[in-house]
Amino acid sequence: MSSTAELLLGVIALAVTVMAIIQVGAIVAGLRVARRVEHMASELETNVKPLLANLTSLSAEATKAATVAATQVERFDKLFSELAFRLEQTMTAAQHLMNGPAREGMAIVTGLRAALAAFKGLRENSRRRSAVRSAALEEEEESLFIG
Repeated sequence: MSSTAELLLGVIALAVTVMAIIQVGAIVAGLRVARRVEHMASELETNVKPLLANLTSLSAEATKAATVAATQVERFDKLFSELAFRLEQTMTAAQHLMNGPAREGMAIVTGLRAALAAFKGLRENSRRRSAVRSAALEEEEESLFIG
């Protein structure tokens, strides 16, 4: 072989060796990166699992609190509706009472007042008559008195 061919063959051998070293280096670096990624993933998983458990428990508590709050709102709504219904019933009953029996009661009271006023008027008339009679008797007695 000629020296040029040997030289080129040496360059090719050197280039292949360099390429092999670079490829081995890339594989080693890739394996290191893969190990680091795996380590970070396991560390992240270790740290995230308790966080996820806490979030799950927190969401369960939030769901429970929302359910209790919704139940309380429903109870309040039912209570308020019942209160409004009973208040309406009471107002209707009071209105019927004012329209019916209260008017009749007021008519009875008015009648009693009129009766009392009539008895009072009779009494006053009788006193006036008595006073007029006594005054007439006194005048008559005075006129009979000789003095």
